[in-house]
Amino acid sequence: MSTQTTAPRAERVTHSLVRDVELPGGAGTLALLTLDNGLDHTKPTTLGPGGIAELTAALTALQARAARGEIAAVAVTGKPYFLAAGADLTQVATVRTRDEALELGRGGHAAYRLLGEMGVPTFAYINGLALGGGLEVALNCDYRTVATDAPALALPEVGLGLVPGWGGAYLVPRLVGIEKAMDVILTRPSANKPFKAKEAFEIGLADALFEAPDFLEHSIRWTADVVRGTTVVERRELDPAPVWDAVVAGARKQLDAVVHGSRPAPYRALDLLAAARTATKDEAFAAEDEALADLIMSDEMRASVYAFQLVSHGKRPAGAPDPKIARPVTSVGIVGAGLMAAQLALLFAQRLGVPVTMRDLDAERVEHGLAYVRTTVEKLVTTGRMSKDTGAKVLSSVHGTTDITEFSRCDFVIEAVTEVLGLKKKVFAELEGIIGPDTILATNTSALSVTEMAADLAHPERVVGLHFFNPVAQMPLVEVVRAEKTSDEALATAFAVSKALRKTAVGVADRPGFVVNRLLVLLLGKIVEAVENGTSVEVADRALRPLGLPMGPFALFDLVGPAVGLHVLTSLREDLGDRFPSSPGLEKLVAEGTKVVLPAPARGIPANVDPAIQAYFGTGEAGGPGALDEAGVLDEVLTALTTEIGHMLDEGVVQGPEQIDLCMILGAGWPFHDGGITPYLDRTGYSEKVLGRRLLPDGVANVPAQVA
Repeated sequence: MSTQTTAPRAERVTHSLVRDVELPGGAGTLALLTLDNGLDHTKPTTLGPGGIAELTAALTALQARAARGEIAAVAVTGKPYFLAAGADLTQVATVRTRDEALELGRGGHAAYRLLGEMGVPTFAYINGLALGGGLEVALNCDYRTVATDAPALALPEVGLGLVPGWGGAYLVPRLVGIEKAMDVILTRPSANKPFKAKEAFEIGLADALFEAPDFLEHSIRWTADVVRGTTVVERRELDPAPVWDAVVAGARKQLDAVVHGSRPAPYRALDLLAAARTATKDEAFAAEDEALADLIMSDEMRASVYAFQLVSHGKRPAGAPDPKIARPVTSVGIVGAGLMAAQLALLFAQRLGVPVTMRDLDAERVEHGLAYVRTTVEKLVTTGRMSKDTGAKVLSSVHGTTDITEFSRCDFVIEAVTEVLGLKKKVFAELEGIIGPDTILATNTSALSVTEMAADLAHPERVVGLHFFNPVAQMPLVEVVRAEKTSDEALATAFAVSKALRKTAVGVADRPGFVVNRLLVLLLGKIVEAVENGTSVEVADRALRPLGLPMGPFALFDLVGPAVGLHVLTSLREDLGDRFPSSPGLEKLVAEGTKVVLPAPARGIPANVDPAIQAYFGTGEAGGPGALDEAGVLDEVLTALTTEIGHMLDEGVVQGPEQIDLCMILGAGWPFHDGGITPYLDRTGYSEKVLGRRLLPDGVANVPAQVA
C-alpha cells in the first residue's frame, strides 16, 4: 500500500430491493426488502450515505403501505452470504467536519428506527455475515432469524475506535441483559471474536435458528406463525437497577485495569450502556449520535480504520514477485521436532494438505513432536473445530523420522532448530547434499542473518527466511526474508506458501531482527535500561500504558521468555550497536530462572511486575539521579523506537512505514487505535522531533490538520 494520499473511493451503494411475498396460512402479505450492492460475494455489502438514503426511502414507502393495510409484515434480508458488513468505513474516514459526522449518526437512526415503528411486525432474516450497522439493522427489527451458516454476528465498533451508533448500545442490553451486552459491545470487539450463528441464537440476539439450505422458506413460515399469533416470542424484563449498576461498575473497573484510559471508544460505549436502562429511545439515540460524532473526528478512529485497511488488504504484498513463478509444493520437510517444529508440521499438513516429514536426531524427540501433533488434532476434533475425517487425514500426512535422507523427496524444507547460527549453517550444509536441485530451503530464524546462513552453500539462491510467530496456529503474521542471493522463484514460493497457510506475509530485507523483533526487543531493552539506571520496576511497567498495549512490558517478557528476550537483545546489540542496551540485571534473572511477574489478579486482567525483581538491577534500589518517572520512561522508549524506524526505512528493511505497522499489529499485538506504531509517533510529535518529518502523510491515519 502506498503512502501517497488518494481520492476517496466512491460509495458502493447498497440498494433496497422490495418484493411482496404471500405468507402461508393466509397470514397476509410480507414486504421482503433485500439489501444488495449488486456485486458478487467478494465485495461485502456495506452501508454508506447513499445506501442509507435509499433504505430510508424504501422503509418510508413501506410504512405508508402498512398504514393502508396493504402489508401484514416487513422483513429485511441480504444478498447471498451477507446481511451487511456494517458502515462503509472508507466513507466514514473521509468525513471532514463534526456536523457531517453527526449527520451520519442521525441518518442511520432515522432509517433504522422505521423498522421499530413500522406499524406492522418487522423481521430480520440474518442470512449471512452481519457486522456493526449490519447487525443493527436486525436489532432494530421486532424479530430476528439467523441461518446456521452465518459466519459472524458482531458489533465490532469499539475495536475500530467507534461505538455501536445506530441503536446497538440501547437495544442489545434490552434483548440479552446488561451482562451479556458487555460481552457483545466491549469484550468481544477487543478480542476480535464475533458470534457464530448458534451462539447468537443462544444468548438472544436472534429468536430462531434455521438450517441454511431452506433458511428463507423457514423464516417466512415462522414469520407467518408470529403474525398469526401461533408463535409467541417472550422478551426478558429489564435487569433491576442494582444489577445493571453493579455490572457497569465492574466493567469500568476492568476497563481501567486493561485500557488505562488509552483510548476513548470503550469508555463512551460503557457510558451509553450505563444510561440505556433509564433513557428513552430518543435520548439514547441522540447520545449515540453525539458519541459517534466525537469519535469519528478522533485520531484514534482514523488510525483504527487505517489499521483495519492494512490487515484486510487483499492485493499482492509489497515487494512480492509475480506469484506465477512460485514453485509447486507437494511435500514438506521440517528439520527439528521441538514445539515450534511440531506446530509448523501441523499447520503445513492442515493448510497445504501435503505430506509432511518431521526429522530430529533421536526417536524420543521425534515421538515428542508427533505426540504434540496427535494431541492437538484430538483436541480440535473433540471440541468440534475439526472434523474426524480431516483429523484423520492430517495425522496420516505427518511422518516422523531420524533419517535425514528422507528429505530427498521434499520440494520445500524449513528448519526450526535452536537459534544458533553455526547449527543452522550445519543443518543447511547437510541438507544441500540430499535435497533435489529445485528444493526450496527456508529458515524460521527470528533474528539471525539468512544471508550468512546460506553463505557457504553451493546454491544460496534457494534459501529464504520464513519467520513464524508463536503460537503458530493463532499468530497471523509471517515475515518473508529475502537474503542477499535469494532468487525471485524462492521468494515467490515463500509468499505462495504463506498465502496457502492463510497467513499475512510481509516482505522484509535480511537485516537484524527484521521488523517485529527489532522494535519489540528494543522497547523491552529500553525498559530494563531505565530500571538499571534507578527507575522503579513498577514505574517502568506502567510507563507504556498510554500506548494501550495488550500487556505491560514485563508480562511480555514473561510471555516470550526472559532467556529468549535476552538472547535476541544481545544478538541485536552485537549487530546494531549500543542503541540496544545491555542489562546485567536481566542476565541475572535469566541465570537464576526468576519469574518476573506476579500471578494475574483476575481473568482478563494483565499480570503486573513483581517488585522483588528490583534487587537484580543496578544498585538493587529504585531512585537516584538516573531514575525516571513514567512520562520519562515513555519518552525514552518512543524516542528510541522512532530513531530505529528511521534507520529501518533508510536501510530498506521494508518498502514503507505501512509494512512496519502491519508487522507490529499482526506480530506484536500493537493496537488498532494506535494504527500500528507510525501513526502514533506522528500524532504525538515524535516523528518530526526525532526524524524531522512525518512518517505518513497528514490525513492517512489521523484527522487532517486543517480540519482537526
